[in-house]
Amino acid sequence: MSVMEAINDVHVSEPGLVVVDVAAADDETAFAFHEALAARWATTSVERTTREAGQAGVRLRCYLDLRQPIGPPGRVRGTW
Repeated sequence: MSVMEAINDVHVSEPGLVVVDVAAADDETAFAFHEALAARWATTSVERTTREAGQAGVRLRCYLDLRQPIGPPGRVRGTW
């Protein structure tokens, strides 16, 4: 697949907005990490990972809004 696109200014236009790039061994690990983030903060949904030729593992990008109140671990919050 292709290289991740550049971070858009709007994604980090205000304090508390975060871009998270994940590198993991496999899809299951990447999605588990995203699920853990989404259980605590408002995040974008993710549907797929990317693979880069010649690179090990998979990549995933999501966006977080830390301005949302932090929920207790294990409680699923809404997504963007």
